[in-house]
Amino acid sequence: MQAVREFILGRNSEIQQLDGDLDLIDSRAINSLAFVEFIFLLEELTGEPIDPEEVDLDDFRTLDAIEERFFKQKAA
Repeated sequence: MQAVREFILGRNSEIQQLDGDLDLIDSRAINSLAFVEFIFLLEELTGEPIDPEEVDLDDFRTLDAIEERFFKQKAA
């Protein structure tokens, strides 16, 4: 998750603190241009392809949701 935080903070110098429940989409911390790059990062970190048919926008809405959807499943 540290790489995910660094990705978001690296593209948003105005964000000082990145809380787990911050809405990354509404706050534009992840915009449409960075979203594809973000998907590639998640695929690289998890070692799994992300099928757009199997995910929902809410899976990317917060750090907590990202961790739950993409990282905790892998650990289980």
